[in-house]
Amino acid sequence: MSALKCKMRLVFAIAAFCLLCLPGRLTAQVATSRTEEIEWTWEVRPAHADAKLPNVLLLGDSITRAYFPEVQRQLDGVANVYLMASSASVGDPRLGPQIEAFSRAEAVTFSVVHFNNGMHGWAYSEAEYREAFPAFLREIQAIAPKAALIWATSTPVKKETEPGPTNARVDARNAIVESIVKPAAIAIDDQHGLMLKHAGLYQDAVHFSEQGAALQGQQAAGLIRELLKK
Repeated sequence: MSALKCKMRLVFAIAAFCLLCLPGRLTAQVATSRTEEIEWTWEVRPAHADAKLPNVLLLGDSITRAYFPEVQRQLDGVANVYLMASSASVGDPRLGPQIEAFSRAEAVTFSVVHFNNGMHGWAYSEAEYREAFPAFLREIQAIAPKAALIWATSTPVKKETEPGPTNARVDARNAIVESIVKPAAIAIDDQHGLMLKHAGLYQDAVHFSEQGAALQGQQAAGLIRELLKK
């Protein structure tokens, strides 16, 4: 056998060995990023942040994005309020890098992080959601190590869809997260309980009207204000 053929066989053998050593990582990158028809991120920052005020981050999805303006209004003169919303869900490997990139871009210290990520990622099972949530929580703690945390429960849906959200799955995921955040002494904003009382304020199958979003923002802002006092 020629020296060239021996060298080529050695290269192929090394490549094959490397692939065998990393199957989990390669599979995870392909299999766990289960995208939806439309993917997006939405970031909002204060036009003129006041360096004398604490910084607050709302981290969530389109539900959070809808009540963010009311939180801003409620906390005007009290805090600089930021928003980082994404369709990438708990369990999606893109979510962590998105949060990290947002944190680097803003380069501020957050005193409070109010977070929820519950209206996306229905291609992930509840078991996968449970497994992935601690990493999501660690990512938040990594960008805001001194911040007080508030987890907002995911809201009920008006119209159930398959394989999209159903109220049974929303309840299951809320229960999963509650079992994690309660022992960690993380505050809970019960947005689910709030909107169960306002079933007439839906805008569509999952989102709420301006009036509904205002109620949500008022409740979120009240809890944030209390933590800022501490």
